[in-house]
Amino acid sequence: MRKLHLLRALLALPLLLGLAPRAFAAPAQAGLLEQVKKRGNLVCGANLGVAGFCLPDDKGRWTGIDVDFCRAVAAAIFDDPDKVKFLPLSAKDRFTALQSGEVDILSRNTTWTLSRETGQGFLFAGIVYYDGQGFLARKSLNLSSALELSGASICVQQGTTTELNLADFFRGNNMKYEPVNFASADEAMRAFESGRCDAFTSDASGLYVERLKLPNPDDAAVLPEIISKEPLGPAVRQGDDEWFNLVKWTLFALVNAEELGVTSQNVDEKTKSDRPEIRRLLGLEGNFGEGLGLGADWAYRIVKHVGNYGEIFDRNLGEGSRLKIKRGVNALWIRGGLQYAPPIR
Repeated sequence: MRKLHLLRALLALPLLLGLAPRAFAAPAQAGLLEQVKKRGNLVCGANLGVAGFCLPDDKGRWTGIDVDFCRAVAAAIFDDPDKVKFLPLSAKDRFTALQSGEVDILSRNTTWTLSRETGQGFLFAGIVYYDGQGFLARKSLNLSSALELSGASICVQQGTTTELNLADFFRGNNMKYEPVNFASADEAMRAFESGRCDAFTSDASGLYVERLKLPNPDDAAVLPEIISKEPLGPAVRQGDDEWFNLVKWTLFALVNAEELGVTSQNVDEKTKSDRPEIRRLLGLEGNFGEGLGLGADWAYRIVKHVGNYGEIFDRNLGEGSRLKIKRGVNALWIRGGLQYAPPIR
């Protein structure tokens, strides 16, 4: 344990010194899949607790879209979605934990950026949730758009890209506002709750969560505008193409399954389908799992145990959850959204 803390400290050192951290990053050793198989479980870097994404329930079982993604990877490998160990990580520790090999996957509502791949030695395996910064405003203001916030006071966490995006939005739209800055997002939200400002700004997914914490959630509404790009997805260490491909194609299998109408409820019936795309997905034609180091039924296992992307979204974030977040840009491409996966063939 002492060695692990020392390694974390060394990996964090370049960030403290303002240096590019890539030289300090520990690349993935080839053969991580075999290591995971021998260990008997997947170690997944998780959030400390964000409803809809990663949060333990009252029985201590982790739930959320990021949690279900790790369970899907475990299902593909072990035919058992519960062979996952979730390691809660703060925003500060999440990257060093991945760099050091303490976790196999970081699935923790983390934004995919250029510097995180080129400067920190990571690869993002796709986008599980297209997020972006938005506004939570008091309904008493009778607003239907963030473009009507001119002259409003906005609670925001200082020293963040959220604060910078806020300034860009108002300047770009030639509007005035009063920033009310706080050291943490929790402090900013408490100030909004107490009436110190007209609106609170953060990632839109988080706004739905924070709204539910208000004494009277119906007194506030999330405005429709998204003012930044925050593509959230799982990350792995560079240096192991087989592992990267496995994690990446787990996400693609989830999206393809939804597009093909294959669900956890009908997957066994779908094994009788004559459609070539479904037969390839479920391992009935070809052996596409071989290139991933898995069996032919790897995608069948994922859908059987965890469901398709739509099922995961619905129970954690959508109409089947307390959050009731609309699919929006997270809908399939055939339904006007951005979720699109390469074919299995």
